[in-house]
Amino acid sequence: MTLRQFEQQKYLNIETVRKNGQAIKTPVWFVQDGETLRVWTQADAGKSKRIRNNGTVRIAPCTASGEVLGEWLPARAQTNESPEAIKYLEKLMQKKYGIMFYIFGFLGRMRGGAKYTAIQIQV
Repeated sequence: MTLRQFEQQKYLNIETVRKNGQAIKTPVWFVQDGETLRVWTQADAGKSKRIRNNGTVRIAPCTASGEVLGEWLPARAQTNESPEAIKYLEKLMQKKYGIMFYIFGFLGRMRGGAKYTAIQIQV
């Protein structure tokens, strides 16, 4: 399976699974780092919790509203809350999304200094 369909895309639709088996699709910002896709999100977000419980996911490029633009791919995801992983991903996200990443980060801090996690996805 190839990650070529994610090149030049801004959004990734990640489908995670609840403990009861219900699939949840969520559009997110991401960066492609070689053969790894990386997602920045709050550590207490539902998708983070679901990935910690079950790292089996499906991914597809999408629009901001979640409309799928390519083929769904099976993948494995894991969270990494280490300061090194978060700092590394923060630099990648700043490079890709520029001022918008800073604005969303500022808004997150204004809401109470959210703790973040780096999600790593392998196809």
